[in-house]
Amino acid sequence: MTAHDNSPRALGDGDIDNFIRDGFVRIDHAFPREVADEARAILWRDTGCDPADPATWTRPVIRLDQYGQPPFVAAANTAVLRDAYDTLVGRDRWLPRGTLGTFPVRFPSPVDPGDAGWHVDVSFGFDTPDFMEWRVNLVSKGRALLMLFLFSDVGEDDAPTRIRVGSHLAIARRLASAGDAGLTLRELVADDFGGSAQLPEALAVGEAGTVYLCHPFLVHAAQLHRGTRPRFLAQPPLQAREPFRLERADGDYVPVEAAIRRALGRE
Repeated sequence: MTAHDNSPRALGDGDIDNFIRDGFVRIDHAFPREVADEARAILWRDTGCDPADPATWTRPVIRLDQYGQPPFVAAANTAVLRDAYDTLVGRDRWLPRGTLGTFPVRFPSPVDPGDAGWHVDVSFGFDTPDFMEWRVNLVSKGRALLMLFLFSDVGEDDAPTRIRVGSHLAIARRLASAGDAGLTLRELVADDFGGSAQLPEALAVGEAGTVYLCHPFLVHAAQLHRGTRPRFLAQPPLQAREPFRLERADGDYVPVEAAIRRALGRE
């Protein structure tokens, strides 16, 4: 699906259906390439590496955190994306992004980056030092969406994020009996994320300026970079202003809720 800032609607009915079924939607040209270029220049500086000298790219991944300079804020808050947030999460039910979270900058390397395991992004319980004890529950407490912002062109060899298509439905079913406390990352790992290992995989590829908006339960993973140019990607959450609700008197469910309800057979 391709959207532009002058589009009346960021997502069409087909995109919404795909999001509910597959757990993600890709928006091309979600923010301008020029904004990506400006942001990437800042990130290159902070890596301490020379863009023109691969000999300085000595690590498979460098993590940079919490960038709130103008190009990053601009990228996260385009008219296209705000409209998509409203569509998927609900108007006034999400919090605007002031930063873009963590950037795992991945460099061409045969070395295992050590962080390429399948996972879901848990959303609460962060006061526990052991990250494997962090939690997620059926109403996705605290997290409205998982988002992938491409700040460089990403092809199949450039360490694109791997996605288990439809895995958000398996996770919803796994969380169904866990109540408000939800489950820990360790518990989800134990049964390979609701037995989702056999699902088909997709790759988060695209040009700089592409954004993937993903259901918060989507199972995904990093991978080795087999290309020639570093990959710059942000993976911030869209935070929820209010909890999702799986029972509404008016039956007006947003797509994130509708997907969970489908997984539970409530449609």
